[in-house]
Amino acid sequence: MEWARCLEDQEGYSTITDPFHWRNMSRPPTDLIPSLELLVTIQDEFRSHFGWRESDDISSAKNLLSTVEQSGVEQWRRPNRAATVANVQRRLVLREQNVAILGAAIDTEELTRALESPTLLIAADGAAGAISLLPKTTAERAWSRLAFIVSDADGGEGTIEAVNRGKTVFLHAHGDNENDWRALLEIAKNAPSPPPLILTHQTTGEIAGMHNPGGFTDGDRAACIATSLGIPIERITMLGTNTNKVGRWSGTTEKEKKLVKLQWMKTILQALDIHY
Repeated sequence: MEWARCLEDQEGYSTITDPFHWRNMSRPPTDLIPSLELLVTIQDEFRSHFGWRESDDISSAKNLLSTVEQSGVEQWRRPNRAATVANVQRRLVLREQNVAILGAAIDTEELTRALESPTLLIAADGAAGAISLLPKTTAERAWSRLAFIVSDADGGEGTIEAVNRGKTVFLHAHGDNENDWRALLEIAKNAPSPPPLILTHQTTGEIAGMHNPGGFTDGDRAACIATSLGIPIERITMLGTNTNKVGRWSGTTEKEKKLVKLQWMKTILQALDIHY
């Protein structure tokens, strides 16, 4: 499908030559297109701020794609990953569900209140761990409502439990997480039922078989994914989202750098016009 005017290399990586190519496209149910072209611009600004190289993001993304597609897991074949996107959209968008995104500062009280209404859940990586702190019957109800997690593979036990339960994972590649996603894929591959995967990246070009919905941290990327699926802003609630402190469920992180990243998360959520 021709989704942009681009130059494609032999490995399937495309450089976008029209930065506003999203404006006049309709999103098929198997694709995730950023709600705003600004989201990709913010990713470039983020990289420049930290002095990171896009080439590292591209390398990690291509390696993730290759590893998944050579894994031998039927669920992870490219057509099945596309079907997973369609299934997620059907459950969250076509059924007009309210959605709560669980951030790293989520607590059990917030989560319990969310379960009092017919709301589906999206967990930002290790925030899924908050479910395990609920009473057993309540926890099982929460797990049944967890539509997917958004992970760059450093969320710890909460992420691992979601993987072992076969929950859909939007697995993200960036320049310095290759060891993490390789380790998580090994866990996923050996799970009782390998979870459905959707692969995301953060580069300015298109990579066939992957998506860039926008975002940099798991929390704001979850919001970007929700909007790119077509969920209306008014049906999205951010829980446990705090841009001024590092939440309990942040996983492996450097506190000072994370605090800076949280300010970028604030910029992305403001761009989406999502309140928290």
